[in-house]
Amino acid sequence: MAGVAGRGGLLPPITCGTYLVDDAMVEELYLARRGEHASNLGALLALRFAQAANVDAYIVDPVTADEWQDCARLSGSPLIERSPIGHVLNTRAVARRFARERTLRYEDLRLIVAHMGSGITVSAHKLGLMIDSNTIEEGPFGPDRTGGLPVRALIKLCYSGQFAQKEMDHKAFGNGGLYAYLGTRDLTEVERRVDGGDREASLVWDAMVYQIAKETGAMATVLQGNVDALVLTGGMAQSARLIERLRASLEWIAPITVYPGEDELQALAEGVFRVLDGEEKPKRLADEIRKPAQTATPRQPLVLGIEID
Repeated sequence: MAGVAGRGGLLPPITCGTYLVDDAMVEELYLARRGEHASNLGALLALRFAQAANVDAYIVDPVTADEWQDCARLSGSPLIERSPIGHVLNTRAVARRFARERTLRYEDLRLIVAHMGSGITVSAHKLGLMIDSNTIEEGPFGPDRTGGLPVRALIKLCYSGQFAQKEMDHKAFGNGGLYAYLGTRDLTEVERRVDGGDREASLVWDAMVYQIAKETGAMATVLQGNVDALVLTGGMAQSARLIERLRASLEWIAPITVYPGEDELQALAEGVFRVLDGEEKPKRLADEIRKPAQTATPRQPLVLGIEID
């Protein structure tokens, strides 16, 4: 083996790239200060295999990778800082793939990438940096997540006495979105109901697509309308109906390229090969941790139990 790559977990905000798994990273993942998640095991498992083969272990573009511009961090309250967490690995992989297939450099492009899986991450990429995106607590609703919610109504519901904190967490992450409205997370099943004349399914499907398009359009303003391409990816991008509707809403912004599904194992391997081939230098966690914005209070740990994939 030349190296071993594992999925990056809930680390402090760091820049994108390929990271060596070292003692500092292992300690951070064991402490789980930003939350418990199965992806925290990725680097630790990679290290076990790498040590056995006497090679290095790596992670690539972890979910907390942070290249946002500073103005994107302010939420509207100094008590809460917006903090990136999303589908960075596949998002960056398809952006690089788009550039490579056109013999262009990712670092020279302005792209909007919409990853549409069980969670939806829409991001703006400017000259090799992912400068803004919705987080898993914001943006469009998806198969089982609510996305952004009206904040005062949410506060009222939280203090209504009807639900405990864990119940509310599950209603937002895991039991929201399509599942909350229609009792299924399966987009194919929802589209089958639409074809069968189910008016509620049709309304919910329309609303989800509407929200995805609206969030994607908003990212065009982050790039000041100077967009080279829109890239659509993730499991839901396999739906021809969904892609057709998004094209109708978004193609006026820039040409659209679709990469259905996701291949994050290949993305991990490609990140390590860039290091082994000398295209990139491996990074270390301690050198890349981004300090919180001056206007914000120290970051609080994420709510436990959030599902990222």
